[in-house]
Amino acid sequence: MLNLYVAPSSASSRKARAWLKAHNIPFKERNINSNPLNADEVKNILRLTENGSEDIISTRSNIYKKLNLDLDNLSVSQLINLVVKYPDLIKRPIIFDGKRLEVGYNEEEIRRFLPRKVREAELHKLEMELGA
Repeated sequence: MLNLYVAPSSASSRKARAWLKAHNIPFKERNINSNPLNADEVKNILRLTENGSEDIISTRSNIYKKLNLDLDNLSVSQLINLVVKYPDLIKRPIIFDGKRLEVGYNEEEIRRFLPRKVREAELHKLEMELGA
């Protein structure tokens, strides 16, 4: 099952939700402002990242600026504790399953959550259009 972590005020969260619904992809949605992540959930998300905290921390958020954080000097446990305490530090939306993670809304990147058969059919259709 796909997980979608959102903030209601986030336009990217609304776009991701609409895209998943339009493509009939089942997902479980969670508002991480009203239902914050616990430490184990943050660890699981970090495990799926390619660049660690860089991928999930919103350095443009007000709380990041207010706390005057230096991510390079934080231990992993300090980072996790901060994210648990201040959910607004996290970029949204976060879309993930057990193997893949997408942070933010990018229409090209989100396509990887389509079932393989659908992706192959779309590729075949595109090849036919280009070949015509």
